[in-house]
Amino acid sequence: MGADVGGASGRLRGDGTPLDDDGLDRRCTEPRSGRDRRGGAVLPAVGEPGRGGRAATHEHVEFAGADHSWWTQDRDAILAEIEELVTGVRPAPEPDRVLATVLFTDIVESTQRVRELGDRSWAELLARHHAIVRRELERFRGREVDTAGDGFLATFDGPARAVRAACAICDEVRQIGIDIRAGLHTGECEVMGENVRGIAVHTGARVSAAAETGEVLVSSTVKDLVAGSGITFDDRGVHALKGVDAWHLYAVASV
Repeated sequence: MGADVGGASGRLRGDGTPLDDDGLDRRCTEPRSGRDRRGGAVLPAVGEPGRGGRAATHEHVEFAGADHSWWTQDRDAILAEIEELVTGVRPAPEPDRVLATVLFTDIVESTQRVRELGDRSWAELLARHHAIVRRELERFRGREVDTAGDGFLATFDGPARAVRAACAICDEVRQIGIDIRAGLHTGECEVMGENVRGIAVHTGARVSAAAETGEVLVSSTVKDLVAGSGITFDDRGVHALKGVDAWHLYAVASV
């Protein structure tokens, strides 16, 4: 059946679907956006040039894969594209959140050591320190997140391994004449690329700042989580940590 181009209502498009009462094919007069799989058959968007359309604006977005079922791959990315098309605003990405134990280490009185040793000797000693820390992080399956000057930030998926790594680092760097302080806290962290952030990270940093020379200090959360591991602690009482809540802190006595 062909389309009745001269009649009133009940007229059909070329594909057999009815036109609106005013005879306009509105599919071709509104902005359109096409979404395809790069590995699949090309499916032109409605109103795309080559199909008889007169789209006011057109955007074509490709996604990897061969399956045109949108819910099987890249669902969030496809929904974000649709939301931007409909509202004009792309949704803000939701950061990943993971439960992790954060470890902060810091060399004690590093500025004084630089004055004593001089720049070149200090740089050599600092390189040895960094090599030791990275070796122990690898041994205990920690992930280095950042190093700023003479301190490290690392994350672990197990608090007991994090505590043992911190103690091993303290012992090993002491052999080359360096004393450090270390602090640990476990909590939910936001993962942004290779970095982590959030209140758990800030708390870990404050716990580290409260540690004494050569001490591994942990929050009560870490202490509770490693119950039954054989790690023992000395009570250091409640500390008002700058910028975060007061926390009951414990120094590692033995691992």
